[in-house]
Amino acid sequence: MKFIFSYLKKYMWTVGLVMLIKFLGTFGELMLPYILEHLIDEVVPQKQIWPVIGWGIGMIILAVFVRQFNVKANRLAVKVAKCSIYEIRRDLFRKSINLSGRQFDEFGLPSLTSRMTSDSYNVQNFIQSIQAMGVRAPIMLFGGIIITLNMDPGLAAILCIMAPILITIVLFVSFKGIPLYEKVQKSVDDIVRIMRENITGIRVVKSLSKEDYEMRRFDDTNTEMARNDRKAGTVMAMPGPIMTLFLNCGLTIVVLIGANRVNDGIIEPGVILAFLTYFNMILMGVMGLNRIFMLMSKANASAKRIEAVVRASEELTPMPESEAAVPDSDDYIIFDHVDFTYDVGETEEASEKFAGQTREKCLYDIDFRIKKGGSLGIIGATGAGKTTIINLLMRFYDPNKGHIFVDGKDVRTYDKDTLHRMFGVVFQNDVIFADTLRENIAFGRDVTLEEIRRAATDARAGEFIEAYEDAYDHRAVIHGANLSGGQRQRTLIARALAADPQILILDDSSSALDYKTDAALRKAIRENHGDATTIIIAQRISSIMSLDKILVLDEGRCIGYGTHDELMLSCQMYRDIYKTQMGEYGNG
Repeated sequence: MKFIFSYLKKYMWTVGLVMLIKFLGTFGELMLPYILEHLIDEVVPQKQIWPVIGWGIGMIILAVFVRQFNVKANRLAVKVAKCSIYEIRRDLFRKSINLSGRQFDEFGLPSLTSRMTSDSYNVQNFIQSIQAMGVRAPIMLFGGIIITLNMDPGLAAILCIMAPILITIVLFVSFKGIPLYEKVQKSVDDIVRIMRENITGIRVVKSLSKEDYEMRRFDDTNTEMARNDRKAGTVMAMPGPIMTLFLNCGLTIVVLIGANRVNDGIIEPGVILAFLTYFNMILMGVMGLNRIFMLMSKANASAKRIEAVVRASEELTPMPESEAAVPDSDDYIIFDHVDFTYDVGETEEASEKFAGQTREKCLYDIDFRIKKGGSLGIIGATGAGKTTIINLLMRFYDPNKGHIFVDGKDVRTYDKDTLHRMFGVVFQNDVIFADTLRENIAFGRDVTLEEIRRAATDARAGEFIEAYEDAYDHRAVIHGANLSGGQRQRTLIARALAADPQILILDDSSSALDYKTDAALRKAIRENHGDATTIIIAQRISSIMSLDKILVLDEGRCIGYGTHDELMLSCQMYRDIYKTQMGEYGNG
């Protein structure tokens, strides 16, 4: 709860105003039955119409003020909840996109998504409700008891006996509910994960006729979520019927005892009527407290999950240059005997998520150098560690052993933004956003339309883009589903080239291009972006065979490094790839 209240500090004056207005409104609401009792027992027996009308008008005015006070308080409560959850979501999003690669692996995309959606909704609902019910419910409960004690201590004693029992039940059940709602939110993570996988891979699912299989997989997860939700809901719903039973029994006792006291002339009939009304108010107060604690249980579980991300330690901060290693040559990019393992941390969440999984080393003693303006090709089987090299170069992770240098400096000494601005990158499975092609290529950077056109031309995307009626203002749908695979790749390459990067990285970015377009693309990069240091990861040997150096990876190990001609002599795996692919190409 401290996490939530830390965002409410700046709104404390507004929260205080909400509570004051709610207090006045609830106090006025409590006065209505008291006035009614006075009207029935004191005013009506006088048999004069004008005093009755006067008190009636007073009750109407008071009821109107009560309503207006409640409306005003509720509006202010909504405003505070909206503003505070806006800041929570903003900080959560900012932190999410700045997590290190290890932290992102640890939390996982589905979990981050559900924290941004359902968890933040639970917190918002609590913030909004606590301001209104947090004042109204206790005043209804204790105010009703105090007034009834003043009216008839004997009858009110029944309430005084029940109230502590009911409050104890509510508190006990609420604390039991917190871990149950944590399980519910983890189930939401699983639902989001399956939904995301199926939406992203819908074409694969349909092409393999796996709709029924995926439906069963979703049903299993959905059933588990429903089971956890039902268990939490059942536990949190227990106080309601119990409290209703107690209060109805108490109400019955009040009516029986009160009727006898009226017959004996000890109390007036208006007192019984007022007691019935106050009993309903007290019931609403207790039910309100039950709802507050139910929302608090949900919000507490959700706030913990959000706080875990927002308060996550800052990793990969720049290292002082005085503590960094110094390169032993003037090469532009240097990998100096680098080892790396994807370590997801030792948090409770990570331990549960990766339970039983061994953490094997992904890269072993990787050592290579690239001159400024030079080029490197990386080839190897799936899972060989090709993309991991790029992740380390851009410092999404830090190596377990060895050093990485860019332009004479250890990458750990760079400010994150300074380092990343040096790169133009196309990753595997990179994203086209639901926006215009112009914005997809510019991507928020300060590039002119002329630079966008030039980059698109070099990427061999200009021809198909300008064929659209609205050209660069043509809108792509989410994930670029209205573009072909080759069009998506060329648009992504244009994005990488648009800002004229110092280092150009193409990670399997031409797999959907035909050989002719791929060759024209490589020629344009050589002629128009020759100053950029280029790293190309490819499955096609034709895409890299003309580069300065080629790195051959197998299960995280370098089994070949050199020029195409050198590798044809020294690396059996490279020769096999060449003979297989170039033979197929020659026969095509």
